Amino acid sequence: MNFLNKIIDKKRIEVLLLKKKYSFASFEAMPFFSEKCLSFSYEVKSNESISIIAEIKKASPSKGLIRENFDHISLAKIYFQQIVNAVSILTDKDFFQGDIKFLNDIAQIKEVPLLRKDFIIDEIQIYEAKAYGADMILLICEALSKNQIKEFTILANHLGMEVLLELHSIEQLDKINFSINKFIGINNRNLIDFSVNLLTTQIISKYLPDDIVLVSESGINKKEDIAFLKKSSVNAILVGEHLMRSDDIELKLSELKSWCMNEN
Repeated sequence: MNFLNKIIDKKRIEVLLLKKKYSFASFEAMPFFSEKCLSFSYEVKSNESISIIAEIKKASPSKGLIRENFDHISLAKIYFQQIVNAVSILTDKDFFQGDIKFLNDIAQIKEVPLLRKDFIIDEIQIYEAKAYGADMILLICEALSKNQIKEFTILANHLGMEVLLELHSIEQLDKINFSINKFIGINNRNLIDFSVNLLTTQIISKYLPDDIVLVSESGINKKEDIAFLKKSSVNAILVGEHLMRSDDIELKLSELKSWCMNEN
């Protein structure tokens, strides 16, 4: 069994437990559910350089513990102070040591859009994301059918959230309706074996419409990586481990932002 299938099997159990504990109405009654979401599309369009989605991630299945001194609130405050364009928050417990409570805590002080990064396979997780303060959700092509992608995207948009639709291979392109999915994330990490290659962004980007917002995810660590991604007309990057492993996140972010600036 590959890693992705193992994770999805676990998510099915989580969803069953979630439905026993909460109803759609109970999520609708929570304070954040009625609040207007912040727009990542606005952040990208108003940014002349490559936008940065900075990630809060304690661990991963492939690397184990990434940040031992982990404080999600302190990390979020650093990201806000450094004026990133969005913050991604891992909410998966079993494989990434995340928590939906991290999202809720950060939503109370948020200054930029928050992305709930998890393996979403059911509508109730979308309601949960909205109720806990997400402005965006991640949907993963490899984990969903074409119909699920469409239905989940429409639901998220109906609730006021944007969708970052992620894929890793050109075989997934047939699942995407580009008239409703305008934010496309290309994951340079293979979700089956967790190998990483920035060429993934270059290859898949050639098949995408010109009017989408392209986000490159994973494996971005140095100036040369950004220079390479600029050739693929990337609009934004999602960076987690590079920041999480740093003893000086402010310095790393300042450096990263300088690399993302478009040269005249």
